Amino acid sequence: MKKTYIKDIREKDSVQDVFLVSKKETGISKSGKAYLSLRLMDSSGEMEARVWDDAEEIAKAFNKNDVVSVKAYAVAYQGGVQMNVSAVKALAENAYSLRDFLPASAKDPATLASEIDSIIASLKDRHVKALLEAIFTDPEVRGKFLMAPAAKSMHHPWLGGLAEHVVSMCGLADKLVEHYGEAINRDLLIAGSMLHDIGKIWELSYQRSFDYTDEGRLLGHITIGVELIDRKASAIPDFPRELSVLIKHMVLSHHGHLEFGSPKRPKTIEAIILSYIDDLDAKVTMVRSLVTDKGDGSNWTSYQKLFERYIYRGGAPVAEDEPAAAKAEEKKEDANGERGTLNLFRQP
Repeated sequence: MKKTYIKDIREKDSVQDVFLVSKKETGISKSGKAYLSLRLMDSSGEMEARVWDDAEEIAKAFNKNDVVSVKAYAVAYQGGVQMNVSAVKALAENAYSLRDFLPASAKDPATLASEIDSIIASLKDRHVKALLEAIFTDPEVRGKFLMAPAAKSMHHPWLGGLAEHVVSMCGLADKLVEHYGEAINRDLLIAGSMLHDIGKIWELSYQRSFDYTDEGRLLGHITIGVELIDRKASAIPDFPRELSVLIKHMVLSHHGHLEFGSPKRPKTIEAIILSYIDDLDAKVTMVRSLVTDKGDGSNWTSYQKLFERYIYRGGAPVAEDEPAAAKAEEKKEDANGERGTLNLFRQP
């Protein structure tokens, strides 16, 4: 079982534990000697590492994206800490849990699965429900969906991130349906929320590290998702063609703008709402992560290129409750008829 996490490693610590190798490069020192430049990671973060001695021999024992046991010593480096590694050994795949090495949702997969099933069970349109059941009870889809991140590095970039994003969006969808009423087809909006990123389960690779698959680079998650919907809908007897078109339109347009990668712009009320709640949930999650991570203790994050601004971490001041003693005294005075508007109506 893993005991030492990167976030806890300090200068002069002796380290003997397991990590995932996210970078492996060979270099030549000024003296002409070969060394290995590594980046080791676990669910708490990443750290640079170097192998200075016997680098060529040690390099034969593992590859990039392997989970390895490491023996190292932590040293100060450019204002931070890095590990000087003296031994590395690759582990068999059945010897570890991937959740120890990649960021993971705070919700366990069973909880996310239960929430997804409850959302599907709440649908009233039998065709929409049949489509979502066909997709989310498919063993391959279900397994990948509960494991996949929502993105490689942007929003929800952790194991289970896609399912977490979808559940959150369905919650937002319900609040908007409650607010706007019958103008919105709830079942259609829920279907769009659940299926808009379904293609990411094949677009992204998340078995050892987060990256794009060949299929993902060549087709993209929108195309992959629409193909899946077509396959599943065509296998359902009498599935309405118009309904299939409306669901696929939401998937095709959920990025909102052509320049953001959507083949079509949203043209139904459900598609327009979907594009906004997708963007809202993604950005709120990113900002929440930035605010939660106090970094160097500053009230401000570093410059965020995506938002083109710095983000304030300080937050609004929390109003303090009245001191308990003052409240007790006020209640006592009210009871004696000396204060409080209700006392104006009290009989003598």
